[in-house]
This record gives sequence, C-alpha cells and structure tokens, in this order.
Amino acid sequence: MDLDRALGRAWRDDAPWRLLTRLTELDSRLAGHPGERRAAEIVAEAFETAGLREVTERTVPVRRWTRGHTDLAVSMPNRDVDRDFGAAALPYSPGCDLRADLVDAGHGTPAELDDVAADGAVVLARTGTPPDFDRFYHRIEKVGHAAAAGAAGFVFVNHVPGQLPPTGALAFDSEAPIPGVGVSKETGAWLREYAGEATVSLDVDAGTDEGRTRNVVGHLGPDTDEEVLLLAHLDAHDIAEGALDNGCGVAVLLGVVRTLSTLESTLDTRVRVAATGGEELGLVGSEALAAAADHDRVRAVVNVDGAGRHRRLQALTHGSDALAEVARGACESVDHPLAVDDQPHPWSDHWHFLRRGVPAAQFHSERPDATGHWERGWTHTRADTRDKADPRTIRTHAMLVALVVRDLATGADIPRVDPDDIRDALVDSGAKPGMAAAGIWPEAW
Repeated sequence: MDLDRALGRAWRDDAPWRLLTRLTELDSRLAGHPGERRAAEIVAEAFETAGLREVTERTVPVRRWTRGHTDLAVSMPNRDVDRDFGAAALPYSPGCDLRADLVDAGHGTPAELDDVAADGAVVLARTGTPPDFDRFYHRIEKVGHAAAAGAAGFVFVNHVPGQLPPTGALAFDSEAPIPGVGVSKETGAWLREYAGEATVSLDVDAGTDEGRTRNVVGHLGPDTDEEVLLLAHLDAHDIAEGALDNGCGVAVLLGVVRTLSTLESTLDTRVRVAATGGEELGLVGSEALAAAADHDRVRAVVNVDGAGRHRRLQALTHGSDALAEVARGACESVDHPLAVDDQPHPWSDHWHFLRRGVPAAQFHSERPDATGHWERGWTHTRADTRDKADPRTIRTHAMLVALVVRDLATGADIPRVDPDDIRDALVDSGAKPGMAAAGIWPEAW
C-alpha cells in the first residue's frame, strides 16, 4: 500500500478511539494493580490485531502503592478556625498521623524554602513552574528539596481551578522521604492565607508492598540487528480515567502501528513497539526495557507521552539535532506545524535510554499556561476523562508520528547523543540539585 492510501486509511480508522474507550472504562490503571494488568491484556490484543508479531507481556517488579483514606485539617484558635479540607495522598507517600506548623513555600524552590521555617513544618508548594524558570520544575524535585529542608510533610497545591486535588508520585519506585498530599487550587487559597499561623493535622493511610507491572512488546518490519523503539505508557493514576495521561498516547501508538503495518514492506529497519507499565511510579517498565536492550542497536527511541491531547503537536528532542530535523521534515511534508524543544528532561520513558546515549524524541501536546510554560491542565486529577479527548486529534497525531517513525526506519542517519552533553544540559538548566535531592541523579552516565 502506498503512503497516501495508508494515510487515508488512518484518517478513517476508529480502532485507536476504541482502544482509548476500553482503557478508560477500567476502574484504575495504577501500576501493580488489577486494572493495569487488564489494560496490558487489552493492549496486547490490539497489537496482535494491528499486525505486530511476537506480542508478549513481560512482568517487571514494582513497588506497588495502595491508597487508603486521607484527612487534612487546619486549626487556628486565635481566629476560631477549625476546618477540614479535601486532599488526596500522592503515590509513595508513607502513612502518617502528624500535627505541625503550616508554611507557604511558593513553588517550592530552594530559595523559597530558605525564606520560611520549613524544618519540622508541613510545606505548601504550588504545581506549575516559576515564571523565571526556563524548564519544567517537577513535583519530585519540589518534595526532594522540602525533605532536605527538614519538612515533616508536603502539600501540593493545584494551579488549575475546579476543586481538583492533583496527584503524582513523590519518588521513583520507592517510598518517599516525607508524606505528601495534593489539594485543589481553591483549598490552596485558604491554606496560603492560614500559613504561618495555623497548625495542620495530616492523616494518611497508605502502604507500599511488592507487586508486578507489565510491558507489552511486539515488532514489525524486517529482522534487522538495528531497530527503532516506539513506546507509550499504558498505566495511569488511580483517581481518574487516565484518558489524557496516557490513554491518548497509547491510542496514538496503536494508530502509528496500524499505519506502519500497511507500509511494512517499505521499512528498512525493524520497529520494536512497547506499551510500558509503571511509568507514573518511576519509569519502571521502561527502565527494565533499557536494562535488557543492546543500546548500540537502538537507532532512536520515539516516546508517545502526551501526544493526542491537544491540537498543537510538540516534539521534545533532548539535544538531538538530527531527530529534530527528521520530525520537522515529516510534518512539513504534509504541511503540518510542529513545535520543537531540545531541552532534555528525565520525566518520561525515554530517560533510561537517553542517559545511555540513545537519541530520543518525546511526542507531546500540552497547552502553554499564561507564563508560556507547558502545564498539565486536567491530567493527574479526577478530571482526566475521555470527554476531554478528540478522535480527530488522535488520528492526526498518529499519522504524523507514523511519518516520523517511517523516516527513522528507512535510513535516516541519527548520530548518538553524548551522555556528558545530556548531563551538562541538566546541570545548566538547574535540574541537578532537585534530581539529587529526590535521589534520581544517576551515579554513572
């Protein structure tokens, strides 16, 4: 089948939307729990129907986190205030029952923590990135800095309105150093007003034990030593449907596979496809993939995490000019715009390949906030539901990513990236202290 016919078929293909529907019908896809296991079975079935060969499910150990109840209350006797607020424990929060002073640390930067009495206190930190940052400031960095400052607990305040407590792991595949919860923007407004005078009571019932997450892996194209790795994570947080993060990404992935399967005879290089588990709890599935891979044989990694959410497609190319050129060229060939950002980051499934020198592109589609930073919006909240997704966007992004992967698998020359350059870029961006505080700065590159 020629390219135009393959793209025409993709434009009418409803299989990606049907997969998104099946995934979002599950109660929970949190890593290590039954819903994630069922999601892997559903994706494996879709892969086989799409024409992938040797589709297998591979289990990977994960520190399984289980949510119980969360109670948050504030007391201010001098103002006759004694209030309960809704809150959601953040994955890998340990259980706790504590009382402490409440302090507001803004976005939770080291400078802001130095300006408050964080030692022994419960620290408020907002989601989002400070306006003077030129990179995304991750939650795990914030809690790492708060713990290093001696905080007894961490409260993550959403910047998106709608009574939506945010979630998100506090550590990578391990229990966090301090308990943490998410609260809504509206609750955060009250807590910031009370901070500095109030005592907060925080009761978290949660536990961590040993579990298994799952990768679903298959391949198409010729049987070559070299390969392009195409992946997307199938797990999601347990408080919502996980439609945008990352159900849309898995739907886009399936659309790419279904298009490439009709063009298989034109590929010069094998395309290995993986739907990974445990991304939200610390890139667990992709770390196992990377540990088992011969990195010299992986031409490039294409990570679909965030694509399919919004119309504006973005390629995060992590310092690879060659990948940026291929991505731009593929989109220009069909006169479609593409936003490109080359700043490396460690917060998705490309990371364990990238830090070993494998060129990696993450396809994303978040909207910028008022400061110009890319922000999560509905994701990591209970509002991450299928009604926010659009079949047209999923189809369009699947077609575009398919063009990129096809070009990568038909002879595109992609030089290796230098791990020292990745490390230096992270140091220059200011990411190293937060990653080190969170325990995820690599000992070896």
